[in-house]
Amino acid sequence: MWKRCFLMFIVFLLAGCGGSKAPHMIISDYSKKAARLIALMPVDNRTNDQLAPKMLREKILEELYFKGYPKIPLDMIDGRLNKTYAEGVNAKAGNISAKAIGSLLDVDAVMYCTLNESKTAIHLFYAPTSVSASCELRSAKTGETLWQARSSVVERRAGYSNYNLAMKASQVYESAIQEVVNKVMETLPDGAKLSG
Repeated sequence: MWKRCFLMFIVFLLAGCGGSKAPHMIISDYSKKAARLIALMPVDNRTNDQLAPKMLREKILEELYFKGYPKIPLDMIDGRLNKTYAEGVNAKAGNISAKAIGSLLDVDAVMYCTLNESKTAIHLFYAPTSVSASCELRSAKTGETLWQARSSVVERRAGYSNYNLAMKASQVYESAIQEVVNKVMETLPDGAKLSG
């Protein structure tokens, strides 16, 4: 009996999530309105996790670069926004219009990302780590949404003690965030450097 339960538990752990594309939307004439310079805003953090938003933003910046978009340094973006918005940009990044950011930073588009979930739950013999995020690209000229996507992953690890499970969960934390970024960013068309 216990062997059958153990076998079912292992099958459950190995099943994981499928490899399909993240749900996304892109305007039909994206190539005509294609953005060359994208300002990546601070992540709207809707979790208690203080490390994940920074990691998410840095990984998205790297993926933008690998998709052919020039890298605009995050500290330069934050510095200019903080000078303009005295109360600090992190508190209201999603409320600043793409047009305002476009004129301030001289960019073609603005990417807003939200971290919806980032948590690990320790159970008796397994620890699922859940990460969920969404991104939206808006035109700095018109403010319209050019592209948006969302993704979530659950990484499960089995273990025999709370300490062992916590250690295994911390090992998959960064890879779970990277997988979410990969799924979201694979739906964004390549930038001018790659598609040109």
